[in-house]
Amino acid sequence: MAFPQTVTMSHTATTTTLENSAPLYQRAPRRDEDGRPLSDFMMIIPQLRTLPPRLIQKKIERIQRVLADFSNLVVFADLNLKINVLWVIVRQSPGACIEIPSAISSVIPEALLVAHPRFC
Repeated sequence: MAFPQTVTMSHTATTTTLENSAPLYQRAPRRDEDGRPLSDFMMIIPQLRTLPPRLIQKKIERIQRVLADFSNLVVFADLNLKINVLWVIVRQSPGACIEIPSAISSVIPEALLVAHPRFC
């Protein structure tokens, strides 16, 4: 089983697209349905793309479960397998950009938080 370069999880992590798509800047939302700005964070999952496909799929499923647990906050997520980067867009909520990455790290210990804004 060959994996595409990008795995996109959107609409509160309920829809998963496992195919190459338009550039991320064209797909990622910037504001919620009420016009409020969204926030984001990025994580690196070292050597993810080098794993066997069944292990990649298991890790994707773990990420999806965590994002589903935070479906009230998660608006969009993109896992770029080519560069091993998970980018998650969330509704602004105090602590969300620490709590969600912590939950992801609890199920994928090698996942590292790279960047998040101060106001998230």
